[in-house]
Amino acid sequence: MLVLKFGGTSVGSPQALSQLVSIIKDPGHAGKTVVVVVSALSGITDALIAAAQKASGPGSQTEARRRTVEEIRDRHLAISEAFLSGEEKKAAAGEIQASITELSRTLEGVDILRELSPRTLDSIMSFGERLSAPLITRILRSSGTAAEYLDSRDLIVTDGNYGAARFIPGDTYRRIRERLSAAGGTLFVASGFVASSADGSAATLGRGGSDLSAAIYGAAIGAECVEIWTDVDGILTADPGQVKNAFRIDSISYEEAMELSHFGARVLHPPTIKPALEKGIPIVIRNTFNPSSPGTRISGTAEPSEYPIRGISSLHRVTLVRIQGSGMVGVAGFSFRLFGALARRKISVILITQASSEYSICAAVDPLSGGSALDALTEEFRREINEGSIDKPVAEEDLSIIAVVGERMKRVSGISGKVFHALGRNGINVVAIAQGSSEINISLVISSQDETKALNAIHEAFFLAGVRSVNLFLLGSGLIGGTLLDQLAGHREILADRHQIRIRLAGAGNSRCMIFDPSGLDPRRVKELFKRRTSGGSGEAAERGPGEPPVEPGPLLKAETGPETFGLKKFIAVMNSLNLPNTAFCDCTASDEVSAAYGEIITRSIPIITPNKRANAGSYEYYQMLTGYSRERGIPYLYETTVCAGLPVISTLRDLFLSGDRVRRIEAVLSGTLSYIFNNFDGGKTFSALVREAKAAGYTEPDPRDDLNAMDAARKALILARECGMSLEFDSVSIEPLLPPACFKAPDVESFFGELEKCDAGFEERRARAAAAGKGLQYIAVIEARAAKLSLRAESEGSPFRTLNDSDNMVVITSDRYSKLPMVIKGPGAGAQVTAGGVFADIVRIARTLV
Repeated sequence: MLVLKFGGTSVGSPQALSQLVSIIKDPGHAGKTVVVVVSALSGITDALIAAAQKASGPGSQTEARRRTVEEIRDRHLAISEAFLSGEEKKAAAGEIQASITELSRTLEGVDILRELSPRTLDSIMSFGERLSAPLITRILRSSGTAAEYLDSRDLIVTDGNYGAARFIPGDTYRRIRERLSAAGGTLFVASGFVASSADGSAATLGRGGSDLSAAIYGAAIGAECVEIWTDVDGILTADPGQVKNAFRIDSISYEEAMELSHFGARVLHPPTIKPALEKGIPIVIRNTFNPSSPGTRISGTAEPSEYPIRGISSLHRVTLVRIQGSGMVGVAGFSFRLFGALARRKISVILITQASSEYSICAAVDPLSGGSALDALTEEFRREINEGSIDKPVAEEDLSIIAVVGERMKRVSGISGKVFHALGRNGINVVAIAQGSSEINISLVISSQDETKALNAIHEAFFLAGVRSVNLFLLGSGLIGGTLLDQLAGHREILADRHQIRIRLAGAGNSRCMIFDPSGLDPRRVKELFKRRTSGGSGEAAERGPGEPPVEPGPLLKAETGPETFGLKKFIAVMNSLNLPNTAFCDCTASDEVSAAYGEIITRSIPIITPNKRANAGSYEYYQMLTGYSRERGIPYLYETTVCAGLPVISTLRDLFLSGDRVRRIEAVLSGTLSYIFNNFDGGKTFSALVREAKAAGYTEPDPRDDLNAMDAARKALILARECGMSLEFDSVSIEPLLPPACFKAPDVESFFGELEKCDAGFEERRARAAAAGKGLQYIAVIEARAAKLSLRAESEGSPFRTLNDSDNMVVITSDRYSKLPMVIKGPGAGAQVTAGGVFADIVRIARTLV
């Protein structure tokens, strides 16, 4: 014996019904008694409720109500037209019209009385299945399959609690068995959702009623299995509408399914499982539109899973009612009074939690019951509230419940820790926690706005445990940002395949435009679109590099609409509103405005990666706030590339500090431009000629004064000083000017070079004097004794700074451990490739912290 249930989408169109017929005619069903339980056509129950509300509502809505009824009739007639012919079609049309006539009379009565009782509403809602089941029976007959219609109102007996009636097992099972044993056939089509009260009037089984009908029929006949045919492949690890990576669960226990369905898994509803559970009948969830999928099997003993949990579900909106006070502590019967007060108001409690101190207790209820719950508790504890021993009850709204479910949780330690780590890492606050002694469910109450983010974070932690991901929001598409986009495009697939690290570019912007896609942007297309917007043209040939093919608009980026105009506040607002798990913000600009927003970003628990020195070289108070918040809250703030690009300078200083060493002195060449100039200043060329050469080679800014004023090197020195624990401000850094004021006052670059040539003799004299003593010039930063200064020094032959080449940087660290032989860090300290590479490494580092 077998029970097959088909939901509204599985009977809602001719295409779906064709699938239904094919499934029922499966050769595997031959020789078995099969009961097919069907729902109303998709949307019909809602239409019936709407018609009832129009009939009972204020004003005259007669015509609107009649149109709704006509639409219901026409839809069923269209189904009949698609499958039936001759006498069968004529008979079906007569049955449909008879039901529509009865429905219209019922609605007219409601219209006259302007009253819609639960009993009458149940009668109206029952017409959905009373129309669909006889019609589907005829469709099966016309396909050559003998079928008999079962009106569930004659078989399923309830307690008459209209709208959510509870079936009476003894009478119901007896009636079903007697009816089937008296019939001669083996295939029956039964109306789901509907039943009857003791007096024979129509009643409905409430939410998930058709599934419950199927389980009732299965329990009554001792079915080998109950198959629920729907529009998904089974029970998934999470709601696929919220978690894109959710996948089908092969096998699940009754208890696990009950827990998941109670907290929002939409494939099944909790009452559905109970009759099958009591009789030990497995339930299989299958997809009408993908019958080759094996679906999910629900049984007493599920197959072992490779994952520590079975699935995650959520309730989108709940209200948390809380009452607290010293008058609760040690008082027997307090909880009895609390839940009795709620029960008298017929308020269902979804979740309960109480601290061991007995000082407070809270209960999650449906938002519609929140006000009533407050009134009930205020009334029950009025005396204690007036005495001041208990506070007035309060309600927190806009909350959701996340349920993490799995029987293996009883045997695997660390599950809770992993859940809370995933939430904490994403800045998600937990309002309340509940876990039963069965240990198969951890339930957490969080803000509703964090629901999707929490589901994704937990799902990734358990079901994609080997995969680390980052949702990256990037600002800056200039030299460093553009190079980073190239590196992301070229290496992200290798990271995903070989290292299970997924970097998804969810948003990008520059000073002119920005674009977002939470499912991921193609870095190459982003760069191309930014290039078009920057150039202001629409022709592709002008913007493409030599030999580069045109970039075709893809599904993630629509070139015909293009990016929108950039605004920093809007960029941050969109990033926050998307609320993606494992979000990280990367600033590849040199903007003061962007760095000033770091505080807002990091306090949203969003990690920051940046080569922008402005924040850390700004006020000491701001630097302390950013680094302190990062340290205390565990939110990464990574700025390795602010000093010496990709060289591991800041991380080395941090490791020395953490391991107990003490840095005594730092000497450093921190400017690639000045390093290039003085490394090549050997008397063969004048100083001004070397500056021109450096500019032509791209070692300087367009205006070389931006490098020769040593401000950039001074910022780096300040950052290093602060990393060593010095509370310095920028104006405390001593900077020896390289050039006279006249050079900086020059109106343009060519005028500047004219003034610079006047300085050649002075530089040559200083170089020659140093050379005569066997020394060479270098512009060096020195950090020690709570001070930082930058000056032009003559270095002897044995100095490590004499080993510098081209535009190399060097940092020499003297510490307690490295006192006799200082630590030397040397290498390229500038350039788009090494800087972007350092930023990329920090992004990967963010991903690794997610484990």
